[in-house]
Amino acid sequence: MSKAAGLSGSMEDYLEAIAWLVEAKGVARVRDIAAALSVHKSTVTAALRGLNERQLVNYSAYEAATLTPDGQKIATEIIRRHEIVREFFMEILSLEHGIADANACRLEHVLDAEVLERLACFVKFVKDCPSARQRCLKKFQQYCHCASTKKSAGKATARKASTAKKGDGGCRCRADG
Repeated sequence: MSKAAGLSGSMEDYLEAIAWLVEAKGVARVRDIAAALSVHKSTVTAALRGLNERQLVNYSAYEAATLTPDGQKIATEIIRRHEIVREFFMEILSLEHGIADANACRLEHVLDAEVLERLACFVKFVKDCPSARQRCLKKFQQYCHCASTKKSAGKATARKASTAKKGDGGCRCRADG
């Protein structure tokens, strides 16, 4: 939740959707916001009224919504948070865009600033350090592949894992070499 504005994650989603729609289409209409968030137009109207009361959007009935300067500031921060989390999921954890985006949308509202900045710093470190990217991320991907193979192999793999060397999680790929 946005500590500065005391907004719920849902209200933050409205600000984010308005910002994206204005950027993409030049305007944020109720029907477009409803489609973007998969909610009814009446729900959007109620949310816009609440955001208008907080002076975060400019909205009147049957008109497009725009962000006030304060609304734009909050929307920009929400988008930044979303992009950091999504990038971490895609670049570091090698998750598909859809999965990364959906989970980033949920986490962007709850992560502390310190955690978010550490994620951003880690992604930057990996991008700026080619050897880390090539070695560590490749090994991590191999490890994940082994783990998913192990899960799908069922009981036979579980028996192998129980006799595997302690500390390797039953995976036969070596993360250190």
